[in-house]
Amino acid sequence: MTKYGRRLARNASIVAGATLVSRLFGFARDVIVAFALGAGMFADAFFVAFRVPNLLRRLFAEGSLTMAFIPIYTRVREEEGEEAAHAMARSAAMWLALILGVVTVVVELAAGPLTFAIAPGFADNPELFGLTVRLVRICFPYIMLISGVALCMGVLNASDRFLTPALAPVMLNVALIAAALAAYGLDWNVAVGMSWGVLAGGVLQFALQQPALTKSGFAWSGPRSWRNPAVRRMAILMLPTVFGAAVYQFNILFGTLLASFLPEGSVSYLYYADRLVQFPLGVFGMAVSTAALPRLSSLAAAGNMEDFNGSLRAALGLTLFICLPSMAGLMALADPIIALLFQRGAFTGEAVRATASALLAYSWGLPFIALSRPLVAAFYALQDTKTPVKIAVACLAVNIGLGAALMPFWAHVGLAAAVSVSSAANFGLLLLFLGRATGTVPMPLSPALKCCLLSLGVYLAARWSVGGPVHWLAVIPVLAVLYIFAGHALGMDEARMFADIFRSRLRRS
Repeated sequence: MTKYGRRLARNASIVAGATLVSRLFGFARDVIVAFALGAGMFADAFFVAFRVPNLLRRLFAEGSLTMAFIPIYTRVREEEGEEAAHAMARSAAMWLALILGVVTVVVELAAGPLTFAIAPGFADNPELFGLTVRLVRICFPYIMLISGVALCMGVLNASDRFLTPALAPVMLNVALIAAALAAYGLDWNVAVGMSWGVLAGGVLQFALQQPALTKSGFAWSGPRSWRNPAVRRMAILMLPTVFGAAVYQFNILFGTLLASFLPEGSVSYLYYADRLVQFPLGVFGMAVSTAALPRLSSLAAAGNMEDFNGSLRAALGLTLFICLPSMAGLMALADPIIALLFQRGAFTGEAVRATASALLAYSWGLPFIALSRPLVAAFYALQDTKTPVKIAVACLAVNIGLGAALMPFWAHVGLAAAVSVSSAANFGLLLLFLGRATGTVPMPLSPALKCCLLSLGVYLAARWSVGGPVHWLAVIPVLAVLYIFAGHALGMDEARMFADIFRSRLRRS
């Protein structure tokens, strides 16, 4: 195992552990929402309203902002020192507050046309459309809070601090759970209560970052400037990445738009299925890319391309090792997982079957989505933003065209399948053009073949467990352990990373 792999695995394990806690709270939130709202009108209204600031979070916060901020912040710190880097962060915060404040005012005034733009099918139901407009106005200011969180995350990650930023989503889930339970218990509108919970969660997320920032030596008081040259460079790097950094979220948005023309509940089926796919993506896929970006940025700034390629190859190998068996497990256990998590209250057996069909279509695109994130991080570390943008626009066209073509035949399942196809195309093009830029293909082919073989075994064993003598839920940890041991026996560095992390955690305990 290379030194790049060890460092990556250590940082990724911190992010993954914290994200796992957040995802568990997220599933608890979804179980409560499914019970209280089901998959009907109120659920559709809330999911569409929350998707607006959530999309912008991916585009301008965790997407473009973080990925553009870290390379520039790292370079300023190496060339000009810590104080200059802190001044750059404070200056960026001023611009964020100004721009997002103006955007928020515009959205509050134009919430009706915006809702029609993202869910035009809702216009046929005045009650549903009016409720969605109201929820958009409540939820949207969250983008200002979460963008501040993203800036804090950039400062902390660039300083090799990953735990607190990764724990931030826990605060959002806690706030949403509390809001849903309070609204349900008091017989209020749960969708409205959860919308206010979104804002409360943003405040808690931002507050959580402040002690860690103080310990790292950063303070919000100090030199700042509207004309900071590093912020200008960050803006130049950030602007064309709006599409490239969040192609998956754009795909989901257009899926929501098209799904609004389908029967009631279609938006919710896609939402719940996407939440399950986001679990391995958030816990492991995002963890690897988050841990890799600061290291890739430092190596690119130093012009050390040999180590850059080594770090990227380790990130891709680790991502593939995790996401392929996750895909296999989701595809094999789609129905029982959804029934276990959501089938209660207003969430019926029909909703389980419809959501499971969407999950199958989403699942096979999971590895491509996860693998694209380290590749995009590599482009940003090299400060090449034009190539990912061009690729993203092409893949968006694929998603929209294919989704519209498949929707009349497969309804919401066709929309999910279109997302997977466009994600595969996105990964393939990113890999091709990055290989041309660096002179080498960073994809580890031998580990990829081994992962495919082992994941096929995971799929077959998981399918057998559904009707077998042992409950499928008890089989999952057994399959995970067997998968890691089999990878270790095949000499895979990624399996050794897992074994080393596990032994290290045991020793610390």
